[in-house]
Amino acid sequence: MGMILIAALAALQLAHFFYLKDGNQFVFSPVYVGILYLVAPAFYLFSKPLLKAEDSFQAWQLLHFMPVLLAFIFPYQTAFLFAFSIGGVYLLWLAKSIYALRKQRSRFQIELIILLIVFIIAVLVLLMGLSQAIVGKQSFFILYAIAIGLAFFLVNIALAYAPQITHQVSEAAQETYARSTLGSVDCDKALQQLDTLMQEDRLYRENNLDLHTLASELGLTSHQLSELMNTRLGKSFSRYIREQRVEAARHLLEEESDSSVLSIGLSVGFTSQSNFYDAFRDIVGATPAKYRKSRIGSDTKIPK
Repeated sequence: MGMILIAALAALQLAHFFYLKDGNQFVFSPVYVGILYLVAPAFYLFSKPLLKAEDSFQAWQLLHFMPVLLAFIFPYQTAFLFAFSIGGVYLLWLAKSIYALRKQRSRFQIELIILLIVFIIAVLVLLMGLSQAIVGKQSFFILYAIAIGLAFFLVNIALAYAPQITHQVSEAAQETYARSTLGSVDCDKALQQLDTLMQEDRLYRENNLDLHTLASELGLTSHQLSELMNTRLGKSFSRYIREQRVEAARHLLEEESDSSVLSIGLSVGFTSQSNFYDAFRDIVGATPAKYRKSRIGSDTKIPK
């Protein structure tokens, strides 16, 4: 669904480009309006598993794309306005879903501000679409193209600032909607197994380790492991794994003085230098290089 969403927005941007560049009339075709109808359902089906803590996809959900047919049945202006009206319904759902996660907002303060701006952009586009006759066709397509580009830019900033945001939002949704899933789980035993996987098997070193994989190793579901970590350890899965990796990195920075900071970060499971530095600074309060220097002394030559 994410790929469908990106492909639809890219197609719209191409249509806007050629219309504004040389007056290409594709933006006034049923196909263009049909692509418009794809955007809101694709975003809904992409974000629903994250915002509602749902793992399964059912074929009947594809019925959300049925309104695409209206683009080829109704006159252009009617179909165009109806596309933005349907988008407004999905925006209401999005607002309600984000509001339901308000108790978890302390985890996503900056991210939520960015997503709120994206939401405001979407609302403005909706209003422009419904009042295209007032705004003017050319002005609308200029503003719509700018809005799509700006939304992409802000989403990329959010992902760069918090690469684990999708996992964090999913975990917050599970806490918000799910009832306790630990009724049949021996929590103490599961935590002991978790500690063994981290301390002896060093499973945190797998850079593609995710909640589902770790839960499978423990014989739990993703929801059970997420609830176990939040209720018994007081932290999310992503936070727990970052702490395990940072703790291992702290020891290696002191013990392996000939190894570079980057190689140590990669060896404990981080996928890039920026992810390693951000996590280390967040948990320890200093960069890896400064931490190593403070622990082994300033007279030692420190690899970069």
